[in-house]
Amino acid sequence: MTPTPFSATVLGSPRIGPNRELKKAVESYWAKKSSAEDLAAVAKGLRADTLTKLKNAGFDSVPVNTFSYYDQMLDAAVLLGALPERVKGVANDLDRYFAAARGNQDVAPLEMTKWFDTNYHYIVPEISPSTKFALDPSKIFAELEEAKELGVPARPVVIGPVTFLLLSKPVNGQGPLLERIGELIPLYKDLLSQLKAKGVEWVQLDEPVLVTDKGQAVLDAAVSAYQQLTSAADRPSVLLATYFSGLGSALEKILSSGVDGVAVDLVYGSADHLAGVHFQGKLLVAGVVDGRNIWRTDLDKALTVLEGLKNKGVQVAVSSSSSLLHVPYSLKPETHLDDTLRSWLAFGDEKIAEVATLAKGLKQGRSAIADELDASAKAQSARRTDPRLNDKALRDEIAKLRETAGQRGPADQRIAQQNAALGIPKLPTTTIGSFPQTREIRVARQKFTKGEITAEQYEQHMRDEVAAVIKLQEELGLDVLVHGEPERNDMVQYFAEQLEGFFATSNGWVQSYGSRCVRPPVLFGDVKRPNPMTVQWSKYAQSLTDKPVKGMLTGPVTILAWSFVRDDQPLGDTAYQVALAIREETVDLQNAGIKVIQVDEPALRETLPLKKAEQDAYLDWAVGSFKFSTSGVEDSTQIHTHLCYSEFGEVIGAIADLDADVTSIEAARSHMEVLDDLNAAGFKNGVGPGVYDIHSPRVPSVDEIVVSLKEALAAVPVDRLWVNPDCGLKTRGESETKASLVNLVEATKQVRATL
Repeated sequence: MTPTPFSATVLGSPRIGPNRELKKAVESYWAKKSSAEDLAAVAKGLRADTLTKLKNAGFDSVPVNTFSYYDQMLDAAVLLGALPERVKGVANDLDRYFAAARGNQDVAPLEMTKWFDTNYHYIVPEISPSTKFALDPSKIFAELEEAKELGVPARPVVIGPVTFLLLSKPVNGQGPLLERIGELIPLYKDLLSQLKAKGVEWVQLDEPVLVTDKGQAVLDAAVSAYQQLTSAADRPSVLLATYFSGLGSALEKILSSGVDGVAVDLVYGSADHLAGVHFQGKLLVAGVVDGRNIWRTDLDKALTVLEGLKNKGVQVAVSSSSSLLHVPYSLKPETHLDDTLRSWLAFGDEKIAEVATLAKGLKQGRSAIADELDASAKAQSARRTDPRLNDKALRDEIAKLRETAGQRGPADQRIAQQNAALGIPKLPTTTIGSFPQTREIRVARQKFTKGEITAEQYEQHMRDEVAAVIKLQEELGLDVLVHGEPERNDMVQYFAEQLEGFFATSNGWVQSYGSRCVRPPVLFGDVKRPNPMTVQWSKYAQSLTDKPVKGMLTGPVTILAWSFVRDDQPLGDTAYQVALAIREETVDLQNAGIKVIQVDEPALRETLPLKKAEQDAYLDWAVGSFKFSTSGVEDSTQIHTHLCYSEFGEVIGAIADLDADVTSIEAARSHMEVLDDLNAAGFKNGVGPGVYDIHSPRVPSVDEIVVSLKEALAAVPVDRLWVNPDCGLKTRGESETKASLVNLVEATKQVRATL
């Protein structure tokens, strides 16, 4: 087989729509306001727009099957017949799919966790001994047919067998999942054969798990699997795609497996390891355009790498480093930016143009893209010298504080002071922070944004919402209250809009999970806090009740993880700049009479580097910046933190090292498994394992929550256990939130009565 090479592509595309059309269509279907046919029509239009855009950019290979109604790993589970038994009773295919993703009143959903070190969440397939794999390629074939009708040179994209198994979860006594790869090989062979019969030239099999430190056994299993897959004659050319880091020494072995091409990330993985590699006629898809951050590509630097490979005889295609799923669609709506700042940026459409430009320069020479190279160089120079990125006084202040800032007192002494100050019962009940963002809140925010109401009117509306949430929590009988965060559009953006060094986008939406979309702010310069950010809201809420109200802040690691962060200095340096702003806020909250302050760090695990050699350095500044942000308060002020929806095992020691007085943590979908890990790490502080899953619309029964609490009490002494949901309630409806919290309080009362 002599594959026909291609020259320009991306590894995947966003799917939510430039104006969140898919989100709106999916949620309309869930609410029974529209039909499956209506949803399918919106989805088909979005796919057509994306395919046409990539074709018009001059790409000679275009990814298909990167669209999803919810998640690509869930799509792979459907492709391979790996949905759990509990959802098979849902008769309708689409409803069965959504039941697996988000559950319903009768079906618990699959778990959800972070996609490698990104802020995207994927659905975790469950594989049990009774799972019988079976191929269903209907989705791929349908989208391939759409591409053919548009005249698009289509390259189907599928999660590879090694990544699918290693990112799935064994259940019901299932042994190591990689042992079952032999059952998947015939299915993938069959898929390749059928795609060949449909005229497909290239298939992309995504194996990002190979960039992680999974060990020699996993690499050997991957090589063996691809030797079997590529041994058949009736198949398209196979592109094995990796991203988010480099393959390092594993690249040569991957190339020996019989694959026809390899996609490598040359943004988050170095190009240095390519120097001695023998590509033997294989296609190298070089990811030189950043697929997950929004900075303009240094075209000269990227083209130099590409030219070096070409001069060594390597067949090179230009690509994004990963799918563009992780960046907004276009920079065009961001009309509020100054020209200098705009010149530093590239969103999805701009990255597509960069790939096309580099492919043109590689083929026709530098003179063919001279203007683009000049504009890129000027932007790089302006960014290096901009004073907004070079505040020496700020850096000196942080360095001095890091030397002199003291540690908080021992945890047991702190908790004694806090218990005396708070007067809360055993098994104190609370929530994570946010309450439902009602239609009234969203309408008021839109009116304020459009100038239809004054700042005073908007603030009064939010104060009314805070008062209503405080009243509701008192009626429910919760012990430690929150103000509900009605004034916050997002837990990171809210702070970014008040800090120097950030800007918020107008339409920079990206998918977080399912229909959940976020607008990550852009952290472009040195960070400073001009004024208090949350004090007035917390102080007002506390004035309405005698019960303690938590001050709610987002931690430095999470602010970095959920923003597009500057790449011109070490992340740790940026983290301490953000930490200083949070530190100043905690002190102001304490001085305003707030006795409990929660500094959320749900992204602690997701930002962990994929390579073990880099993890200790990350954890050092991640833990250090959190403690820096929380050590300015007195020991009598109780510090909480919150973590959710990540595999915490690899950072369990770091969670203990944060030394928060209380840590609330996602545990419902994983049935309290994390508590054993915390105990093994020597965790001795307060802990609030989530007793119900807020990412599902179902209302948990009292009995379910009682069971969860008893499971928690088997691992955690009663004097350290808190009772709370898994996460914030922002995305839930008012009625289901109230019903769930009623059951949470009642279950807690029942368990207290047995103590």
